[in-house]
Amino acid sequence: MVRYHLFTKMVLLIVIMLIPVVLLYSYSNKMTTNVVVSELNRSSSNQLAFFQSQVNTSIEELSSWPITLIHDPDIEGFEQQDLESEYLNLDLINHVKRIQNKLSIQESSSNWRSSLSLYSASMKRMITENDARTYDKKELENANLPGWQVQKVTTGNEERYLFSWYTSSPYSARDVVENARSIIKLEFDSTNIQDMLDKFKSNGRRDPFYYIPGTGTIYNRTADIDRSTELLKQLDFTEIKDVDYRTIELGEEVYSVHTVISPATGWYLIDYIPLTDVLAPIKNSNRLFYGAVACLLFMSFLAAYLLYVQVQIPVRDLMHGFQRLKIGDYSVRLKPKGRNEFSFLSERFNSMVIQIQELFEHVYLEQIQVREARLKQLQSQINPHFFYNCFSYITSMAKLGKTDAVVAMSHNLSRYYRYTTRQEKDLVPLKEEIAFVISYLKIQKMRMSRLDYVMEIPEEMMELLVPPLVLQPLIENAVIHGIERSADASFIRVSGFEDEGRLCLEVEDDGLGMNEEAMRLLQNQLTRPMDEHSGCGLWNVNQRVQLRYGERSYLTFGKSPMGGLKATIYIDNIKKG
Repeated sequence: MVRYHLFTKMVLLIVIMLIPVVLLYSYSNKMTTNVVVSELNRSSSNQLAFFQSQVNTSIEELSSWPITLIHDPDIEGFEQQDLESEYLNLDLINHVKRIQNKLSIQESSSNWRSSLSLYSASMKRMITENDARTYDKKELENANLPGWQVQKVTTGNEERYLFSWYTSSPYSARDVVENARSIIKLEFDSTNIQDMLDKFKSNGRRDPFYYIPGTGTIYNRTADIDRSTELLKQLDFTEIKDVDYRTIELGEEVYSVHTVISPATGWYLIDYIPLTDVLAPIKNSNRLFYGAVACLLFMSFLAAYLLYVQVQIPVRDLMHGFQRLKIGDYSVRLKPKGRNEFSFLSERFNSMVIQIQELFEHVYLEQIQVREARLKQLQSQINPHFFYNCFSYITSMAKLGKTDAVVAMSHNLSRYYRYTTRQEKDLVPLKEEIAFVISYLKIQKMRMSRLDYVMEIPEEMMELLVPPLVLQPLIENAVIHGIERSADASFIRVSGFEDEGRLCLEVEDDGLGMNEEAMRLLQNQLTRPMDEHSGCGLWNVNQRVQLRYGERSYLTFGKSPMGGLKATIYIDNIKKG
């Protein structure tokens, strides 16, 4: 099972808590955006439809003029006049004046700039507000077409459109130009529509314009023609309803394009709104929210990390320290960080471990001292076998009258027991230990004449202080287990040298020696608690040097070049007496 530490858990908890907030905000923001866009489109469509209705009202008002005028008594009376000569008489001139006056009054009744023309077939005259002239029938070539007629007119760099409406009398005439008695023509140009577009744009619209496929476009006077042209390229007017809107993308900009068709003229009123600009406050609000979430997430991560560093790591280190302490590793120490409660705990833990270690070392040292006291007690007692052999040798020599041998044995034996029973010093010069070893070897040599030995210890090492009886157990082990057990063995070499700042004392013999497995078992016995199967002297030597001089001081075994066993003592931090 995967285990997560505190930092990971806190980060996951913060992320899980923020996910519903972000999702709810995103959903709410999406709904709000949709509502804003929907209301914006509805409002724009309503405004556009209202403006279109105003334009249609003006156009329908204009288109009603010819119908009203065609029934005017003066115009009807003018239809019944016959022109007898090329020139008009006074009555006809007055009649024309009355008609011109009525045309002028009708034109002045609207804010739109328009013109009315009366074509009289019987009088062969076209009467306008300011003129009464003859006309050519070609001027009436569009009179047969129903509805508004649009003609594109170019003046210099300016393009405009003329809108014309024809009404004839009688209405039943099939060929208006040939059969109608009177024709009234209403005409206005697109500048009137431009005026209204300019006014409509000044009320906050983007760029309203009129368009009819196959004819052209009427722009407001400050229109962005290039952008409007690009938008028109993406509109399919075969699918557009009478009132409709489309969302169109131009590059990185998104536009909401609204269209309303004019039933009077068939032109589409088109306006567009950049949704990017409209939704910019919402996007800014989104950026602020997500930025705040990011900052909150970052601050939460930082707080979680600080909590992890200030709490989790010290607790984890403390747990590891207790685990190592549990398995007996008393060298463990915690490194205090900062000045807080956990640094105080670390310091107290280190103090506790130091005290426990000192207590264990003290108890262990006391155990060693007890064993050492027991060893000294044993050594201070007369070894029955060794004592019997020595006195047996003295008795034999006395019977043979060899007083020199008796004196020598007595002298060496007294020196041997005097050294082993001296307990007042913890350290002695190495030369005293060597002198004691030589006395022991002389005693053994008197018993075994074949025994020989050599001391290869530099003179400058003789003043170094060593624990008493640290070398004799190795010599005794070489004599008993190396020389006595082999009839061919006879030589012991004791040497001293320096190795990496440590004193090294080696004892070698040419006895039977030991195989690798036996040496490994003997080496392992030195590191385990002493039992009845362990050699008291060798185990005691190894424990004494390790406790007194540290881990770099110990007793080790190996094969001697002479064929027997080699025992080596390493003593670190040695001092002179």
